[in-house]
Amino acid sequence: MIKATSCGGVVIFRGKILLLYKNYKKRYDGWVLPKGTVEEGEEFKDTALREVKEETGVQAKIVKYIGKSSYSFNTYHNTVDKQVHWYLMKAENYYSKPQREEYFVDSGYYKFHEAYHMLRFPNEKQILDDAYHEYLELKRANLWGYEPYIRRT
Repeated sequence: MIKATSCGGVVIFRGKILLLYKNYKKRYDGWVLPKGTVEEGEEFKDTALREVKEETGVQAKIVKYIGKSSYSFNTYHNTVDKQVHWYLMKAENYYSKPQREEYFVDSGYYKFHEAYHMLRFPNEKQILDDAYHEYLELKRANLWGYEPYIRRT
């Protein structure tokens, strides 16, 4: 068994969530949240920001850590046990550009109920639900987008 760690983000702008559509050689397709593998010596926050930027073109800001999800999948030779650390992030506009080199063919911002039903994996749906509820709490407290709050978390 191989252990792997990734980090990603639930990126929100004006209440809408950023999703990517991946189509890998007709063997894998579906809507996902941006995430990717931690590089050696890299902090989890830095990985999440880098992966969001690479996969979507979005220069997001981390608002806070949301939690982690775990899943396993099989490769030809091994089983991979993966942990993904997730962050709630804020975008400055609706811009996004999918990273074609990673087989992302579309990206965009969607309302919560749309994004929830579009996501392919149950663990990403749960993270989206957790992150969106945190977003709503921050909005109610007038803390969403408040720069000192973003910097200290």
